[in-house]
Amino acid sequence: MRVRFAPSPTGYLHVGNARIALANALFARRHDAKFLLRLDDTDLERSRPEYEQAIAHDLHWLGIHWDETFKQSDHIALYDAAAEKLRASGRLYPCFESEEELRFKRDQRLKRGLAPVYDRAMLKLTQEQRAQAEANGKTPYWRFKLTDTEVAWNDLVLGRRAVKLTAVSDPVLIRADGTYLYTFTSVVDDIEAQVSHIIRGEDHITNTGVQLDIFSALNANPSRLTFAHLPLLIDSDGGKLSKRLEGLSLRALRQDGVEPAAIVAYLARLGTSDSPEVASLEDLARTHDLSRVSRSPARFDVRQLLALNRRVLHTASFESVHDRLPAAATQPFWDAVRGNLDMLSEARHWWTVVSGDVIPPVLDGQADFFRDALVHLPAEPWDSTTWSGWTERLRSSSGRKGRALFMPLRLALTGEEHGPELAALLPLIGRERVASRLRLSVV
Repeated sequence: MRVRFAPSPTGYLHVGNARIALANALFARRHDAKFLLRLDDTDLERSRPEYEQAIAHDLHWLGIHWDETFKQSDHIALYDAAAEKLRASGRLYPCFESEEELRFKRDQRLKRGLAPVYDRAMLKLTQEQRAQAEANGKTPYWRFKLTDTEVAWNDLVLGRRAVKLTAVSDPVLIRADGTYLYTFTSVVDDIEAQVSHIIRGEDHITNTGVQLDIFSALNANPSRLTFAHLPLLIDSDGGKLSKRLEGLSLRALRQDGVEPAAIVAYLARLGTSDSPEVASLEDLARTHDLSRVSRSPARFDVRQLLALNRRVLHTASFESVHDRLPAAATQPFWDAVRGNLDMLSEARHWWTVVSGDVIPPVLDGQADFFRDALVHLPAEPWDSTTWSGWTERLRSSSGRKGRALFMPLRLALTGEEHGPELAALLPLIGRERVASRLRLSVV
């Protein structure tokens, strides 16, 4: 078995890409298959080396590794040979219509109540007409002549699927500038790399029907291919997630402090009835089953992802995160704050609370209480029992209890209504800062 993940290095990977990459990686691990990374970089204008590097970095960050990798730009000779084979068999034919002419044809068919399918007018072009067009400065682009059949397959996720090729326009495989399109290059590479299972998004269903026809035209055996098309992602409100994917790039999630283990756990079970569980790729692969994926669109809920991220952070060791914390952060600091973090980036705020300057909010009617708090503030050294001893003395002297006692102190010392336990934060803040913040609250 051989599977492949084939991103285009024209941008950063987002959660939709990551879901496809992960599905391939888990399938490969469970079935002891080879996992290939193919960079579809034939779009010369938009492909960038920095995106290639970012893709590799993001996949490694998720814990996804591959057995082989290659770039389509290194396979031009293969595409040339395959194109020549299709030309020789009459399945690849030149076209000269402009975009305006094609748009007019589509509009006319729609007005007549017909599907806007290409009319194959260029198949009737004589050698003389072609020569005349080229003499007039026109350069052909090349279409693949589809068979007039229905192509069907048994999909590992969607069950039986079929594409009527008579309802599809003959696809353009080669642009007028000589560059190849994905529909063609992907087939040539899948044949060359002996890919056996193609796991990708449901938006490729029509592509699959077309590409199976190209497989046959190149004398490959399409029956050796197995397909799995994952339903597309929607947002928590049921809208298309594609509109928000740029903000859900792995790069952005990493910068925000979302842990790779949370992303992997969430995406591995997304679209199934199984609850996400934080585990290694090896453990997740043991129960990974494409047949358990629903045929309905999968709802991507950022809140569920953050809930998983909290679980990851709450159990994370200081050693696993210390290089991403403020330089002077300590083990006691991490132990104090990790239970209150949705994302690791939030730790920087709490580092400012314990080691920087906090301007307390103005609290009307609390000045006498803060003066009393200053009077009863114990001397250092402080430990985890300091908070309970100090607040017990304040309770006795002020007559306050519960929220009336604790909330003003939390606001004065941290500037926040909620957060880590003050028993753990107080020794980290230190007596000098506590006293300073209380004095600011008195003024």
